[in-house]
Amino acid sequence: MLTGLVLLFVGAVLFLNGIWIMGYIEDREIAVINVFVGTLTLLVAVYLALGPQADADSIRTAAFTLLFTFTYYWVAWNRWNGADGRGLGWFCFFVGVTVIPIAMQAFADADGTLGYWLFVCWASWAVLWLMFWALLALQKPIAKITGLLCAAQGVYTGWIPGYLLLVGTLS
Repeated sequence: MLTGLVLLFVGAVLFLNGIWIMGYIEDREIAVINVFVGTLTLLVAVYLALGPQADADSIRTAAFTLLFTFTYYWVAWNRWNGADGRGLGWFCFFVGVTVIPIAMQAFADADGTLGYWLFVCWASWAVLWLMFWALLALQKPIAKITGLLCAAQGVYTGWIPGYLLLVGTLS
Protein backbone atom coordinates (compact mmCIF):
# COMPACT_ATOMS: atom_id res chain seq x y z
CA MET A 1 0.00 0.00 0.00
CA LEU A 2 2.87 2.41 0.67
CA THR A 3 3.94 2.09 -2.96
CA GLY A 4 0.47 3.07 -4.16
CA LEU A 5 0.35 5.99 -1.73
CA VAL A 6 3.73 7.31 -2.82
CA LEU A 7 3.12 6.77 -6.54
CA LEU A 8 -0.23 8.55 -6.48
CA PHE A 9 1.37 11.69 -5.09
CA VAL A 10 4.53 11.36 -7.19
CA GLY A 11 2.12 11.36 -10.13
CA ALA A 12 0.51 14.53 -8.84
CA VAL A 13 3.80 16.37 -8.28
CA LEU A 14 5.24 15.33 -11.65
CA PHE A 15 2.06 16.31 -13.47
CA LEU A 16 1.88 19.68 -11.71
CA ASN A 17 5.61 20.36 -12.08
CA GLY A 18 5.23 19.65 -15.79
CA ILE A 19 2.48 22.18 -16.24
CA TRP A 20 4.40 24.63 -14.03
CA ILE A 21 7.47 24.31 -16.28
CA MET A 22 5.21 25.13 -19.23
CA GLY A 23 4.09 28.30 -17.45
CA TYR A 24 0.57 27.39 -16.32
CA ILE A 25 1.30 27.59 -12.56
CA GLU A 26 3.17 30.39 -10.79
CA ASP A 27 6.50 29.81 -9.06
CA ARG A 28 5.14 30.68 -5.61
CA GLU A 29 2.31 28.19 -5.89
CA ILE A 30 4.21 25.11 -7.12
CA ALA A 31 6.25 24.92 -3.91
CA VAL A 32 3.22 23.64 -1.96
CA ILE A 33 2.90 20.28 -3.75
CA ASN A 34 6.68 19.82 -3.81
CA VAL A 35 6.96 20.29 -0.04
CA PHE A 36 3.97 18.00 0.60
CA VAL A 37 5.24 15.17 -1.62
CA GLY A 38 8.81 15.70 -0.45
CA THR A 39 7.65 15.28 3.13
CA LEU A 40 5.52 12.23 2.28
CA THR A 41 8.41 10.50 0.50
CA LEU A 42 10.78 11.48 3.32
CA LEU A 43 8.50 9.91 5.92
CA VAL A 44 8.10 6.73 3.88
CA ALA A 45 11.86 6.51 3.29
CA VAL A 46 12.59 6.94 7.01
CA TYR A 47 10.04 4.24 7.85
CA LEU A 48 11.53 1.88 5.26
CA ALA A 49 15.11 2.49 6.41
CA LEU A 50 14.57 2.57 10.18
CA GLY A 51 11.26 0.79 10.82
CA PRO A 52 10.89 -2.62 12.42
CA GLN A 53 10.79 -4.34 9.02
CA ALA A 54 14.02 -2.70 7.76
CA ASP A 55 16.24 -4.98 5.73
CA ALA A 56 18.61 -4.55 2.77
CA ASP A 57 15.74 -4.30 0.26
CA SER A 58 13.78 -1.70 2.24
CA ILE A 59 16.91 0.38 2.87
CA ARG A 60 17.71 0.31 -0.88
CA THR A 61 14.14 1.39 -1.63
CA ALA A 62 14.48 4.18 0.94
CA ALA A 63 17.71 5.40 -0.67
CA PHE A 64 16.13 5.47 -4.13
CA THR A 65 13.03 7.20 -2.75
CA LEU A 66 15.19 9.94 -1.25
CA LEU A 67 16.38 10.83 -4.76
CA PHE A 68 12.81 12.01 -5.39
CA THR A 69 12.50 13.61 -1.95
CA PHE A 70 15.49 15.89 -2.35
CA THR A 71 14.49 16.83 -5.88
CA TYR A 72 11.06 17.98 -4.68
CA TYR A 73 12.48 19.88 -1.72
CA TRP A 74 15.05 21.57 -3.94
CA VAL A 75 12.38 22.67 -6.43
CA ALA A 76 10.41 24.20 -3.54
CA TRP A 77 13.50 25.84 -2.05
CA ASN A 78 14.37 27.43 -5.40
CA ARG A 79 10.85 28.87 -5.66
CA TRP A 80 11.31 30.51 -2.26
CA ASN A 81 14.83 31.85 -2.73
CA GLY A 82 14.65 32.77 -6.43
CA ALA A 83 17.63 30.61 -7.46
CA ASP A 84 18.03 29.92 -11.17
CA GLY A 85 18.13 26.15 -10.66
CA ARG A 86 21.65 25.38 -11.88
CA GLY A 87 22.54 23.61 -8.62
CA LEU A 88 19.35 21.58 -8.85
CA GLY A 89 20.24 20.84 -12.47
CA TRP A 90 23.57 19.34 -11.44
CA PHE A 91 21.84 17.30 -8.72
CA CYS A 92 19.48 16.06 -11.45
CA PHE A 93 22.53 14.96 -13.46
CA PHE A 94 23.75 12.95 -10.45
CA VAL A 95 20.30 11.40 -10.04
CA GLY A 96 19.81 10.71 -13.75
CA VAL A 97 23.13 8.88 -13.98
CA THR A 98 22.42 7.01 -10.72
CA VAL A 99 19.03 5.87 -11.99
CA ILE A 100 20.36 4.34 -15.23
CA PRO A 101 21.73 1.20 -13.52
CA ILE A 102 18.58 1.03 -11.39
CA ALA A 103 16.57 0.86 -14.63
CA MET A 104 18.92 -1.75 -16.07
CA GLN A 105 18.58 -3.87 -12.92
CA ALA A 106 14.79 -3.52 -13.05
CA PHE A 107 14.89 -4.82 -16.63
CA ALA A 108 17.14 -7.73 -15.67
CA ASP A 109 14.85 -8.63 -12.74
CA ALA A 110 11.56 -8.20 -14.67
CA ASP A 111 9.48 -11.34 -14.82
CA GLY A 112 6.09 -10.00 -15.79
CA THR A 113 4.05 -6.94 -16.64
CA LEU A 114 4.71 -5.20 -13.32
CA GLY A 115 8.45 -5.83 -13.59
CA TYR A 116 8.64 -4.41 -17.10
CA TRP A 117 6.49 -1.46 -16.06
CA LEU A 118 9.00 -0.79 -13.26
CA PHE A 119 11.82 -0.80 -15.83
CA VAL A 120 9.88 1.67 -18.00
CA CYS A 121 9.37 3.92 -14.97
CA TRP A 122 13.03 4.00 -13.96
CA ALA A 123 14.16 4.49 -17.55
CA SER A 124 11.60 7.28 -17.98
CA TRP A 125 12.70 8.97 -14.77
CA ALA A 126 16.36 8.77 -15.84
CA VAL A 127 15.50 10.56 -19.08
CA LEU A 128 13.46 13.18 -17.22
CA TRP A 129 16.18 13.90 -14.63
CA LEU A 130 18.73 14.23 -17.42
CA MET A 131 16.39 16.62 -19.23
CA PHE A 132 16.14 18.69 -16.04
CA TRP A 133 19.96 18.76 -16.00
CA ALA A 134 20.03 20.02 -19.59
CA LEU A 135 17.29 22.57 -18.91
CA LEU A 136 18.60 23.90 -15.60
CA ALA A 137 22.36 23.38 -15.48
CA LEU A 138 23.15 23.68 -19.18
CA GLN A 139 20.40 26.26 -19.81
CA LYS A 140 19.14 24.45 -22.95
CA PRO A 141 15.86 25.85 -24.35
CA ILE A 142 13.84 22.67 -23.76
CA ALA A 143 11.29 23.86 -21.22
CA LYS A 144 8.21 22.98 -23.25
CA ILE A 145 9.26 19.41 -24.12
CA THR A 146 10.57 18.87 -20.57
CA GLY A 147 7.28 20.10 -19.12
CA LEU A 148 5.24 17.91 -21.46
CA LEU A 149 7.31 14.84 -20.64
CA CYS A 150 7.15 15.58 -16.90
CA ALA A 151 3.36 15.91 -17.00
CA ALA A 152 3.00 12.73 -19.09
CA GLN A 153 5.27 10.78 -16.77
CA GLY A 154 3.21 11.99 -13.83
CA VAL A 155 0.28 10.17 -15.38
CA TYR A 156 1.87 6.90 -16.57
CA THR A 157 4.57 6.38 -13.91
CA GLY A 158 2.68 7.64 -10.88
CA TRP A 159 -0.94 8.67 -11.00
CA ILE A 160 -2.46 5.67 -12.82
CA PRO A 161 -0.35 2.91 -11.25
CA GLY A 162 -0.62 4.51 -7.81
CA TYR A 163 -4.39 4.59 -8.08
CA LEU A 164 -4.53 1.01 -9.39
CA LEU A 165 -2.33 -0.22 -6.52
CA LEU A 166 -4.48 1.57 -3.95
CA VAL A 167 -7.75 0.12 -5.22
CA GLY A 168 -6.27 -3.37 -5.60
CA THR A 169 -6.50 -3.64 -9.37
CA LEU A 170 -2.71 -3.86 -9.74
CA SER A 171 -0.63 -6.07 -7.49
